[in-house]
Amino acid sequence: MDLKLLEEIGLTPGEVKVYLALLKLGPSKTGPLCAAAGVSSSKIYKILDRLHAKGLAGHVIIGKAKHFAAMQPRCVLDYMDEKQARLAKDRKAVEGMVGELERMQEKAGVKTEVFVYEGFRGVTNLFRGMLADLKAGEEYYVIGAGYGENVPGLRPFFHNHHLRRSERRIGLKMLANHDQREALEASTKLKAEIRYLPQYLITNMEIAFYKNKVIMALWTREPKGFLIESEEAVKNFQKYFNSFWKIAKP
Repeated sequence: MDLKLLEEIGLTPGEVKVYLALLKLGPSKTGPLCAAAGVSSSKIYKILDRLHAKGLAGHVIIGKAKHFAAMQPRCVLDYMDEKQARLAKDRKAVEGMVGELERMQEKAGVKTEVFVYEGFRGVTNLFRGMLADLKAGEEYYVIGAGYGENVPGLRPFFHNHHLRRSERRIGLKMLANHDQREALEASTKLKAEIRYLPQYLITNMEIAFYKNKVIMALWTREPKGFLIESEEAVKNFQKYFNSFWKIAKP
């Protein structure tokens, strides 16, 4: 059983320990509970309060003494449902705010053409945004596809990215690095045309472009990315792509 899943849905390590101890002990006073969970008596009540707020713990009176008990394990699913409902509500509110901010930007007439992003989340967000921009039947182009210098999490990210892309029926024409011929994630090939660049053109810089946007991602331990909003830049990269496509091999 992977207990890390409980942390991933929002429980702290201390909450996980106490919740599991309650399941094993049944109704218990704080002394035995602290010993079983391996937490200090100074923290136990705060942890129990948080578990109670999440609907995962409660208390009963036995012989005039308060005992704490875990709610049935299926309550974990109820907690997740409530959390998702809150997130959906928050997302709707944020969407409205984003719309207002975009109108504010348009009214100000401010237009930035080059953006710089750093870090795994920041650079991968560029590819999330690309799927949001494209519609079913549209496509994007990639030059120099690869997984960089063993960037943690990059393969799983692109595996899921291409699953979402194919589900949304977004096409892909890709010039992958030669050394990725046997190593590309299988989902990359869904609804895609792929050719492989010669060995001498291999690079850690991945270039993706579509509509009026160019994404340049450098996949190193600390990824860096650039977003260029320019129709002229897209036209130039399309020329490079068409030239490379002719010499690349299926």
